[in-house]
Amino acid sequence: MQPLLEVPASPDVRREFKRASWRITIAPDFEEMSRAAAAFLLAAIRAKPDSLLCLPSGASPVRVFELLVEAHCQDPHLFARLRVIKLDEWGGLEMDDPASCETYLRQRFLQPVGIGPDRYFGWHSHPKNPSEECDRVAAWLAKHGPIDLCLLGIGINGHLGLNEPALSLRPEPHVAQLTEESAGHGMLAHARRQPEYGLTLGMADLLHSRQVVLLASGESKAPQIERLGWGEVFTDCPASFLWLHPAVALFADEAAMSRAPAFR
Repeated sequence: MQPLLEVPASPDVRREFKRASWRITIAPDFEEMSRAAAAFLLAAIRAKPDSLLCLPSGASPVRVFELLVEAHCQDPHLFARLRVIKLDEWGGLEMDDPASCETYLRQRFLQPVGIGPDRYFGWHSHPKNPSEECDRVAAWLAKHGPIDLCLLGIGINGHLGLNEPALSLRPEPHVAQLTEESAGHGMLAHARRQPEYGLTLGMADLLHSRQVVLLASGESKAPQIERLGWGEVFTDCPASFLWLHPAVALFADEAAMSRAPAFR
């Protein structure tokens, strides 16, 4: 029987190399990318079972979550001490809206692996005072952080969470004005209403994480991965700020890497 979630190390299956502080894994497709990322996360969680894990929503981590749930089914104690914080949320949606990040995480990870309120902290999607909600999240993270493992997907406009491209970026939890790309996110196709704003951890919160795991899949992400390949920092590509982080693991498929020769 093969070890749990083993991904063959053959260069025909994936390629791994380092660039600066980044560990880069290129897989042929979404499935292999997800398996490699899930194996990396599982190893980190086994090494520190009480890790604080920051989780995103969206299409990029869907298969990773499925694989983590499969691992839990094989070892029910695997996530018994794991703590989770929600990366971001669509402001103005109800918590039970089918498009909310809350619904996404509860259905795909929290409930299947048995993480309850005592080990989960997240944004309220429809707070009476969004600014006070940001203060609440900042206070919790100051007390319980830093984040040990920060799982992220890169947006088609280069955003991380809802840290949107702008002339300047916010370091702390904040209310974000949604860009056109984010307002048209596929998650919102079945929303009961359109979000009014975004709520997100800030760039400093992400950069203070001990380990960042970045996912990139599909041709739509290729332009931003190409910019990342330049190794420079741009406020109109928030993901590029990860070059300032000492431990980034990028997992990407061939389609996302198709325009990034510096990463190949």
